[in-house]
Amino acid sequence: MQVGDPISEEIIIRARESFARQGLMAHLGAEITEVRAGIVKLRLPFRQELTQQHGYFHAGGTSAIADSAGGYAGFTLFPEGSSVLTVEFKLNLISPAQGDYLEAVGRVIKNGRTLTICQLDVWGVDGDRRKHVAAGMQTLICLHDTPDLPASR
Repeated sequence: MQVGDPISEEIIIRARESFARQGLMAHLGAEITEVRAGIVKLRLPFRQELTQQHGYFHAGGTSAIADSAGGYAGFTLFPEGSSVLTVEFKLNLISPAQGDYLEAVGRVIKNGRTLTICQLDVWGVDGDRRKHVAAGMQTLICLHDTPDLPASR
């Protein structure tokens, strides 16, 4: 399977169900808009509660959706019965994040047995205008034989 290929409905459901368990994404109001092999897009609608002091989207929200987009992009390529965790990510904020919504795109650039590397991009979308607001890289770990379920407390 190549990055960008269509994937089975089962993998899409697995990714969407896992995403739905993320309390932070629900709190922020983020949603999955696209799932393909090694690519996931998220949307974060503008709300005043998500801004910093100048009225732009806060970097915390921008980085959170970038991290989740990349994590789920990798997860689409992981074997059934495994789960994903972020090991590291770096995000450069390249323009003030503003618009009707932010769109985060996670794209796998190297899928390994244990570690997977993703490219992260976030766009500010205002009507028909799209502005690149953040770019980064991420390393994920595939936890083999570790079902994607909530951790016990």
